[in-house]
Formats: sequence, structure tokens, C-alpha cells
Amino acid sequence: MRMNSVLKAAALGVMFSTAAMAQGGAPTPQAAGPAAVTENRQVGDWVVRCFAVQNESPCDMFQELQDQNSQQRVLSFSLAYVPARDQHVIQIAVPLGIGIPAGAIIKTDAFSTPKLPYRRCDQQGCYIEMIFANEQVAKLAGAGNSASVNIVADDGKPYALKFSLNGFAAAHDAMAGLAKQKAVTPPAAGAAPAAAAPAAPAPARKR
Repeated sequence: MRMNSVLKAAALGVMFSTAAMAQGGAPTPQAAGPAAVTENRQVGDWVVRCFAVQNESPCDMFQELQDQNSQQRVLSFSLAYVPARDQHVIQIAVPLGIGIPAGAIIKTDAFSTPKLPYRRCDQQGCYIEMIFANEQVAKLAGAGNSASVNIVADDGKPYALKFSLNGFAAAHDAMAGLAKQKAVTPPAAGAAPAAAAPAAPAPARKR
């Protein structure tokens, strides 16, 4: 998916729809292939999902925005909770063609995050995968009905990719509760931290 065509459509006011990723979608990081979905609940404009994997964070809340004409993904947002560490992890996917050094910023009417760095890119897009501060989650939960992921294309043009916060707080509570029920015992000290919730497994490719 190239940035110029998808985001030019966004700039012209194309409508976007929220869509849950089906079972055949992105697998969990630890899995070699798509993992079975054991929970799939619609909460507002979010989908709360749990996966049949042994993981510290087996559940997430997810939203994907697509161009209604092309059905191409414009933005996806996944938030997971790691009960053993009382930490949240995000994965945000955006189209290719972004300015990597510029990072991305989540904005609402009331606040904005620090710059979030991209971790990798593959054939489907570029990804932010990182720990997301609990206070930022709380701010999103109380921020109203909408927010945006603000990015910069490789030609320097900024774009605000809007997503819905409808149901965010309720989806978060449901997801965190399920994670506490299903999470496995954390690994021994010194082991690698839990990865972001469902992520595409393909390695980064230079373009």
C-alpha cells in the first residue's frame, strides 16, 4: 500500500469504516501462523480479542480503518495489557511511504503523546510497537469520541489519520479483565519482554 494514493484519498475526505480483523488476520508475535481467536467482542467501535497462545498479553482491543472504495487499510490500532507488569503495549500500523524520522503522534482535543518511533516496516506498512504509558491510556479513555494518529509522509506532508474512541474505556476494561484471566506466568528474570499484541511476522524490508 503506497502512502500517496491512500492518504490523498483521506485528505479529500473519504469516509473510513471500522472493521474487526478476522481469524485469518495478523497472528500473535510468538506464533508462526495465524492464531485461533478465542474471544471476539464488539465494544463500541473496538473489537476485544483473545488468542489461543501462551502469552503474558493474550488479549487486545483492536480497530482497523479502511478506505471504503479500495478496501485498503489506512490505519490499525491494537492495545494490549500485560497484567504481570501492569503495562500496556501498542501496535499501530500505517501505510508505506511515511517519513521514518518524524515518527507519529497520537492527538486528541485535550492532549498529545510524545513522538512515537517506528520499529519496523514490511510489505503491508510500517509499525509502531512499544510500551504505552498507563497515563496515556487513561487520557485516551477520557478524551471524548475521536483521536488521530498524526504522521508525516516522506515528501514532508502531514496527515492526521482519525480513529474512533467510542467504547474505548469499556473495551479497555473488558480486555484487561480477560488478560488477567488468561495471561501465563511471566518468564524468568532476564528474559525478553512480551512483544506487542498481534503483529505481522514478516521482517522489515528497506524500500
